[in-house]
Amino acid sequence: MRPSTVRRTYARDEEKEMAKSDYTDFAALDPFFAVVMEGLARFVDGEHYFDTLADDVLFEFRYEFPGWPRVTRGRSNLISLYAGYGNNIRLDRGDALIVHPSEDGRVVTLEYEVHGKVLATGASYDNRLVSIATIENRKIVRWRDYMDSLAAWTALNKPT
Repeated sequence: MRPSTVRRTYARDEEKEMAKSDYTDFAALDPFFAVVMEGLARFVDGEHYFDTLADDVLFEFRYEFPGWPRVTRGRSNLISLYAGYGNNIRLDRGDALIVHPSEDGRVVTLEYEVHGKVLATGASYDNRLVSIATIENRKIVRWRDYMDSLAAWTALNKPT
C-alpha cells in the first residue's frame, strides 16, 4: 500500500464535541482523536479512539518528557494517563495527516500535527508526531509514539 496524504484539518466543533460518547472529560484532545481516527478508520473498529484499543494494549512513548512514563500497559491505564491533559493544553486542530499502512494493514504509521494553546500562559502549542499502531483483530495492541518533545517543553515553559 502506498502512503496517503489527507488534507483535512480537524478543528474543534464546540457543539459536536464527543456528544455521543462517554469521553467528554477528554474534549481537550478531540482534534488529536479526530486526526488519528481518520488515519486508522480503515483498519480498526470503534467509534472513539479509546474504543479502538485492546484491553492490554502496550503504549511506548519514545521520547523523554518530565512526568510522562516511557511505557504504559492497558487501555484503562492509558485513559487515566490522558485524563489530566486538558488541565494544561487544549488542542484546537489536528492536520498534516499522512498514513503509511503495511501491505496487510497490520501496522499503520501515522504522521500528523496538533495545534492548540497552553492554558496557563496562552502560548501556542504546535507539535509534530509519528505514531506506529500494531493492529490485531481490528484493535490496537501496540502503539509507539514519537513527538517533538522540545516543542512541547518549550510551549509549556514559556514565561507568562
